[in-house]
Amino acid sequence: MASGSIPVADLPGGFDLQSTVESGQSYVWRREDGRMYETTGAYGGSAWYYATVDGEVVRARQRDGVVEWEATTDAEPLLFDLLRLDDDLAAIVDATPDDSLVDAAFDAYSGMRLVRDPFFPCLVSFICSAQMRVKRIYDMQTALAREYGDAVAFDGDTYHAFPTPDQLAAATESELRDLGLGYRAPYVRRTAELVASGETTADDARGLPYEDARDALKQFVGVGDKVADCVLLFSLDYLEAVPLDTWIRSAIEEHYPDCARGSYAETSRAIRERFGGQYAGYAQTYVFHYLRN
Repeated sequence: MASGSIPVADLPGGFDLQSTVESGQSYVWRREDGRMYETTGAYGGSAWYYATVDGEVVRARQRDGVVEWEATTDAEPLLFDLLRLDDDLAAIVDATPDDSLVDAAFDAYSGMRLVRDPFFPCLVSFICSAQMRVKRIYDMQTALAREYGDAVAFDGDTYHAFPTPDQLAAATESELRDLGLGYRAPYVRRTAELVASGETTADDARGLPYEDARDALKQFVGVGDKVADCVLLFSLDYLEAVPLDTWIRSAIEEHYPDCARGSYAETSRAIRERFGGQYAGYAQTYVFHYLRN
């Protein structure tokens, strides 16, 4: 077993582990005490969180000014990648235009970072997100990992990775419905088939201009503009993406009515500009988490 710690003071803009992994961005992280999305507060106390990625298990918790970790490998590079610990969060906050709602969200959840989830788990999670609360989405993804994902032993416990595209493509629609996916089951199965076969992959979007990348992701079954924006933001490094979910549309209606332009594309452009362009997705995620709580 490998272990180590990362001083929070070394991370520009700080870090808040609980807010980062319990803010509806990521469904690959689990809370070991089983209280994911049940509690709020500074840094989740001493709660451990874990993720199983690329066959490795990493556990992390934040206390006494450090992020402690234990893992099946040297997890520090993995944590920097998954939790964007190399983002200059202080500079991102400074680059965001002054705005009372965004400023309140930044103050409330100082140190929250965006995630960089593996593409396929992120894609499936947000296909399952339609008309669902974050806790319900989390429960679905936990069930998929338990039922179809590879088991990984670590420190006397068994952890489950998110299923591979091949593993989910082999599931039947009926089986997926039984896990609570409902009408999303055929979308998830068909999307898994597309990725497993190589017919449509993340590479179809990577490197394209932002709006072209969003259109490219809509080739996946069950992916519209909002889901595509979530995947671009939380997996593929398009930090300008602003998913127009229920909370953000409510914020636009109440706080930024001039940004409501009718179509998704035009409204998206307007709110991205209001939130500062390059890092608009950071502002969006803070506002989403702030309003949801």
